[in-house]
Amino acid sequence: MNDLSPSLRDWTALYEAAIEFKKVECWNWMWDSDVFGVKNLATGEIGYCCILGRLGDYFGLAVYSGTEGLKGFLKLQLGDAPESGIDKFMLQKCLMTSFKDRATLNKPDLELIKKLGLKFRGRKEWPLFRSHLPGYHPWYLTGEEARFLTLVLHQAVEVALRFKEDQDMLEPLGGDYVFVRVPEKEKDEWRWRDDWLKPSLIEEKEIMAAPVDEVRLERLKRIARHEQSAWEIDYFYSARGVRDGKERPYYPYVFLWMDHHSGFIYHCLLAKPSKPEYQSEFMEEFLSFIENTEVIPDKILVSKEELFKLLEPVTSGLDIELKRTRRLEEIEQVKAEMRDYFS
Repeated sequence: MNDLSPSLRDWTALYEAAIEFKKVECWNWMWDSDVFGVKNLATGEIGYCCILGRLGDYFGLAVYSGTEGLKGFLKLQLGDAPESGIDKFMLQKCLMTSFKDRATLNKPDLELIKKLGLKFRGRKEWPLFRSHLPGYHPWYLTGEEARFLTLVLHQAVEVALRFKEDQDMLEPLGGDYVFVRVPEKEKDEWRWRDDWLKPSLIEEKEIMAAPVDEVRLERLKRIARHEQSAWEIDYFYSARGVRDGKERPYYPYVFLWMDHHSGFIYHCLLAKPSKPEYQSEFMEEFLSFIENTEVIPDKILVSKEELFKLLEPVTSGLDIELKRTRRLEEIEQVKAEMRDYFS
């Protein structure tokens, strides 16, 4: 918890909303595919909501943040997510309310419940609130997140009770529109109305390679020798999180380059998953590796478009064949071994 943590007033309102939501048990008639939106009063961003619990194993409410959050949710729903469990987990950009066993709550959660004078008993009865961001460990809410989640829980009850009477209400008449609850100010009061809104487009930022240091490349061509080898290069989330001081724990990117034929690991780099820092860090490490080993491969294989675009200016300058392939066999084997080890 930090300086942006919710006030006791925020927490009281949030727990009251969660208790009300739990009593309704709307997962008895709603599926997680029954998506609706709630517009954030503070930011204007839409939280896309789905009720969890129809199968009886996990009860709660997920609120996916904006179009990016919705896009990650749809990838999971449509089976378009990565095979790796940790990579699937990293798709989630959402606020989560869930109801857990007491043993799964952390000490700060239990201390807060005690401070608020609340009591819960039984399995899957203890409210738990977390913020999920790609690349980061699920973490405690900020004040702004808690206030928005409180509003969403109240609106989820409203929508769910209406949906129980009219199970076609969330079906759009056409296009990619989503049913959204929108706040409006009338005189001095906020009121909510229904609307059908299309998720805003995500502005895909073009992957820009760093400017090529021509002098450095010429030096590498003089000191390094070409050898008949092929490297596989890829990056993926580590299955083990790390933490810098009191900052939110994160899952670093693991950059690997390996020999395509022997499976020998040439080098490994851990980088914080934030653009453009990890891109520049990787490129510097890649060039430094060639400088230190004085070896240039004939071919490099990558599977990700991002790596292809980052490497292409350098590989062109060093006369390396750069090729995209759907699967990197040696790196996939290492990824599987790392997942097994950390699990």
